[in-house]
Amino acid sequence: MSLVPSKNSIPGKKVSNKVIINVGGVRYETYKSTLRNIPDTRLSWLTENTAQTNADYDAATGEFFFDRHPSVFNMILNYYRTGRLHAPTDVCGPMFEEELSFWGIDEKQIEPCCWMQYRTHRDAQETLAELDLGEDGDDDDDDDVALRFGIHEEDRDVSCWQRWQPKVWTILEEPSSSKGAQVIEAQKRQWGVCRFLRQQKCHSANRTAV
Repeated sequence: MSLVPSKNSIPGKKVSNKVIINVGGVRYETYKSTLRNIPDTRLSWLTENTAQTNADYDAATGEFFFDRHPSVFNMILNYYRTGRLHAPTDVCGPMFEEELSFWGIDEKQIEPCCWMQYRTHRDAQETLAELDLGEDGDDDDDDDVALRFGIHEEDRDVSCWQRWQPKVWTILEEPSSSKGAQVIEAQKRQWGVCRFLRQQKCHSANRTAV
């Protein structure tokens, strides 16, 4: 039996493959081979031989430091580990979109289960933009706004409220009834999450104060 350790059992061999990434004060440790799973991205560049000359590298700590959102980075790093990109539910779409752009990741890689939630902010912006155009234009009227939210006028002899009332209730009670209803439902969920997080933060602050 040979007493000479194999290349795979040499401690320094495994350590040299590791990389430490500090994101917003939170340290993450992973393997360079993991970061190579998604090529042509900011994290994959950290595996290159010239990476330690990068301005983000701290020679004193041996870490790469990025002043970015640490919670979002959990989803980013998990994408490299599993090959599946999920969007966090406690972060608004524009922030996650900005983080994806920074790390050089294509938003089209987001899993289908998270895509609608991620797209909510854009759908809302498009809807609001169309409503704003409707206010400025001379040819647009209430009928155009109604069609945008899946409301079809069937009887012109009744009042405006009588026409809209059942459709408005449908939008509020059946989120899948139209695109506009889906936008409103998604916004309600985001507001609910934000409210819950604020309550938790206040609760934690009160416990700390006591």
